[in-house]
Amino acid sequence: MSNKIFLCSICNINSGTCNEDCKFCSQSVKYSADIERYKQKPLENILEEAKAAEAAGALGFCLVTAQKGLTDKTLKFVCEVAKAVKAEVPRLRLIACNGTATLEQLNTLKEAGVAAYNHNLESSEKYYAEICTTHGWDERYETCENVNKAGMVLITGGIFGMGETQEDRVSMLKALASLNPTSVPINFYHHNPALPLKPNNLTTDEALELVKLTKKLIPNADRIMIAGGREMMFKDRQAEIFEAGANAIVIGNYLTTSGREKSKDLEMLANLGLQIAQNPEDK
Repeated sequence: MSNKIFLCSICNINSGTCNEDCKFCSQSVKYSADIERYKQKPLENILEEAKAAEAAGALGFCLVTAQKGLTDKTLKFVCEVAKAVKAEVPRLRLIACNGTATLEQLNTLKEAGVAAYNHNLESSEKYYAEICTTHGWDERYETCENVNKAGMVLITGGIFGMGETQEDRVSMLKALASLNPTSVPINFYHHNPALPLKPNNLTTDEALELVKLTKKLIPNADRIMIAGGREMMFKDRQAEIFEAGANAIVIGNYLTTSGREKSKDLEMLANLGLQIAQNPEDK
């Protein structure tokens, strides 16, 4: 078990405006999920969140937009935000998560101070058509390849508990491994009644085994991060994720669901004798 735990905070800089039909996502306009929807979060609010993330010990700060991929308008906005955050909170490693992206767009983000790009495969190539019909799995994989070509840090993972088989899970993890990511965020489907997917029926024990499997099949990743659905999936057994192989968590709220109080996560880490990573190279 690693004794250095990476903390990452995510910021939904636009919300609930996506035209894609991903069945797991409450930010799609195809569904009527009761979430906050806005086109651009005010810069002062983003800066407040960045400072709060740093104060809680986060190294990563992810700028997330809800859409299929980067447009010229979104790219400009993300770059403006990135430059402002980097100027105010230089210690944070900036991550962008803006959907499919070309090599040229990624190079522009990199020039603006974005160090890493997060684009998840979400599920196996075979199962993906069951959860999304408006774009293909291959587009997601290609974006991840573009991240590597741009020389940025690749963050890519997926979601468990969407009705996929164990074969699908293994297939996704092997595909992720083929991309040689630095960080692998593992999410557990958090059901929203407005979405067409059935509720996640994974048990906590099964979820812990999936964390172990991720570590086994992607041994070269620096970080296995437990992200969305952590509180719901593990409840009072969250400490066990680190024994299973995780060495990173998202701290604070998620995109459209609430996380637990940052102080409780920090207390948990302290009680386990785990240290908060102070720089990206910590092991």
